[in-house]
Amino acid sequence: MSVIGRIFGDDKVIYETHTHFDDKAFDNDRDDAIRQAMAAGVKRFVNVGSSMTSSSTCISLSHTYPEFLAAVGVHPEECADLTEADMTALEAMAQDENVVAIGEIGLDYYWDEPDRDIQKKWFIRQIGLAKSLKLPVIIHSRDAAEDTLNILKDEKASEVGGILHCFSYSKEMAKAYVDMGFYIGVGGVVTFKNGRKLKEVVEETPLDRIVTETDSPYMAPVPYRGRRNTSEYLPFIIKEIADIKGVSFEEVSKVTYDNAVRLFGK
Repeated sequence: MSVIGRIFGDDKVIYETHTHFDDKAFDNDRDDAIRQAMAAGVKRFVNVGSSMTSSSTCISLSHTYPEFLAAVGVHPEECADLTEADMTALEAMAQDENVVAIGEIGLDYYWDEPDRDIQKKWFIRQIGLAKSLKLPVIIHSRDAAEDTLNILKDEKASEVGGILHCFSYSKEMAKAYVDMGFYIGVGGVVTFKNGRKLKEVVEETPLDRIVTETDSPYMAPVPYRGRRNTSEYLPFIIKEIADIKGVSFEEVSKVTYDNAVRLFGK
């Protein structure tokens, strides 16, 4: 059992809905890091694509580790050079039996590039792909709350549902997404002292609309903030959700696990 497993006990069932074990940050110890996460209680992982290359690698990981599933999609920061041929290739990737979502896709206005119209074009195109394949979407949205919500409404993305990954907006915006049938992805920020906004979202959002994630190797929770993140740290996120909700660790881990299974079908 891992150190974290000993801290939180060994009777845990945890679902990691958003990780990037394909990232180069794990090149020196990928297998060890994955095994340590399993020892900490993580029973299922969705490794999420952010580019054409990483999407393919996500599928490869899902065939290496039985506990892994894959999402394929192109992150808004990587969409500038996308083509229709890439969409055809993504559609082919999505035929793999381990692919359970299209993602991560969306809008990121933190940087000036790619152009916002280009981001919107490929966001809409990938939503269309998800709908045609009847797969949920995993949404990345930073500094783009209104446009993200409007596009999801206009494109009727609620028909397939999905996750607002690494949620960073208000509790009112969270309710709007939940009312559309989406889940709120809660990660390490909920443990931060300055994460009050996300804590409020967790407080107000029904537990049956929350899923747990790390976004590793990014955004490690306290007490590992500032280090490389890994799915092994998910128990710290679950404990924080439990404390905010005033329920047990076991209830949060079970309900959020069931939520993810309901969404992804596995």
